[in-house]
This record gives sequence, C-alpha cells and structure tokens, in this order.
Amino acid sequence: MTSNSSSSNESRDTILDGSITLIQPTHGYRFSIEAILLARFAHANTRDRVLELGAGCGVVSIIMATLHRPREVVAIEIQPALAAMIPRSAAINQLKSVNAVNADLRHKKIPGVEPASFDLIVANPPYRATASGRENPEHGRRVARGEGETVLMDFVAAARRYARSGGRVAFVFTARRSGELISAMRSKQLEPKRIRFVHPRITTPASVMLVEARVGGGIEVAIEPPLILYERPGIYTAEARALLSSS
Repeated sequence: MTSNSSSSNESRDTILDGSITLIQPTHGYRFSIEAILLARFAHANTRDRVLELGAGCGVVSIIMATLHRPREVVAIEIQPALAAMIPRSAAINQLKSVNAVNADLRHKKIPGVEPASFDLIVANPPYRATASGRENPEHGRRVARGEGETVLMDFVAAARRYARSGGRVAFVFTARRSGELISAMRSKQLEPKRIRFVHPRITTPASVMLVEARVGGGIEVAIEPPLILYERPGIYTAEARALLSSS
C-alpha cells in the first residue's frame, strides 16, 4: 500500500498494485488486511446486488466493485465522515455502481435499502466483545474495532434482514470467537457453507476466520485450506502476495 496525504485529516492510499485508490482518515480507523481478504473471499458476479454493513471508508465495497463488477454495491456506514469518503473513492476509481448510505445498521428501516433485496452481504464486524480489553481512546477507531453499542448479533441480524432467499452472507471475524459467529449465523437461518482460517505463520494459531453462509442452506460446509500470511516476519507468502496484488 502506498500513501499520499490529501489533507491534514485524510490520505489517499493505493492498494492492489496501485490499481485502486482509497480515501481514508489520516488518524483513527484505517482499513486493515482483513478487509482485503474479505473482498477476495466473497464471491460476487455481475448480476449481484451487494451490501456492505459497517463499511468504514468503503474498502471492501470499492475492491469488490473493481474486481467483480456487480450491478450495484451499497455501503452502509454509521459515521458521517467515513460514509462521505466512500462516494469520493468511488468517483476516483470510476465506479458508478457504488452508493453509500449514512445510517445505523440496527435500524429496521433504512431509506433506499430494502429488506430481502441483496444477493450478497459482506461485513467486517468489530472483533472485540463489549468490555473486553482496554478501550481505544480514539472515537472513530473505537466505534469500528470494538463492539460498543453495536454487537455481533446486530450485524448478523442485519445481514439476514437484507439478504434475499438463497442469498449469501460473507464475514471476516476473529478466529477466537468463531464459535460465537457460527452460532449467531445459524440462529438467523444463515448456514455456513465455506470457512477459511487465516494464520499469521504456519506454526501459529489462526487469527482470523472467513465464512460464507447461505440463507436457508443445507448443513454441509466446506473447510477450505488455511491461508498462511507470512513466510517469515515481514515477508508474505506467495498466496498472500497474490491476494494483495491486482491479479
């Protein structure tokens, strides 16, 4: 990733070998590798309507629109400053299919976002459970990375609300809470169909899980080969490099 400052409060950063430019805050919540992995893991086609929940600066939406060219991508983000960055990034990348909605995903009625109307829902929910660990002093990062008032079940419930019958839901989440995520999904008739664990090194436990579920799907699930990020400190594996490139 390369970065150029566009103002004192935001930066323009390039990812995927410079093929995508994103506007994000200089301080506070900035996207991480997990967002890129989610965008690579989720399968979208040109007929799909895609919805991103808790979109932040819209990195997942922008990547998916660029790589898969679905007919529409809607990004919901509660923080106005972050939501305002999404259409600007879309314009920079000449993506007319991306629309941002500044709204609380917990609300059951959001103008322009109809229930049961999306083919694919993607989300990178906050990893830390409420009251676990030291609270981040920066408000934007705290909202994005710690549950605060919006908990995991809020994301799962919203995903179920907006997914059509037979639609897919793809999440990236901390591996240590993988049982909680699967239980929450199944409680909302979202049956996991693909799961992949991400390990920092081949000798270390998984740090992240990627899961794709289907509304009303069967109980069979494919556990995909693990993704190993680093050969050694600071050196990505060949697969990780490919996922972070434009190919």
